[in-house]
Amino acid sequence: MTHAAAPFVLVVEDDDNIAAVLEYILLREGFAHERVASGAKALHRMQTLRPDLVLLDIMLPEVSGYDLCQSARRDPALRAMRIVMMTASGSAIQRSRSLQAGADGFISKPFELQTLRDEIRRHLP
Repeated sequence: MTHAAAPFVLVVEDDDNIAAVLEYILLREGFAHERVASGAKALHRMQTLRPDLVLLDIMLPEVSGYDLCQSARRDPALRAMRIVMMTASGSAIQRSRSLQAGADGFISKPFELQTLRDEIRRHLP
């Protein structure tokens, strides 16, 4: 999108332990990234940063990942941004609801590191 060098990933995750794992993987893969821990701040950061990919937790304080994903899809400036939703309850219902909200991908937590790497790479240029 707006980042010429390494792809830029926005991590929207309120759990510090999961965020640390995600940040470790992103660093090892050479991706620039930033983390936001609350749903209320996430949409503004998406609009400001225009990340290439958003790793978006479903269960967030203040605003759910579903609502954030739908808001991003309604915004013409964010519509093409890639979004992978993440949840600790990887049920078929949550996967379906994520895709209906406009997500490009879905991953269940806890995730296998290689599965996460593959999902990230699948959505980046």
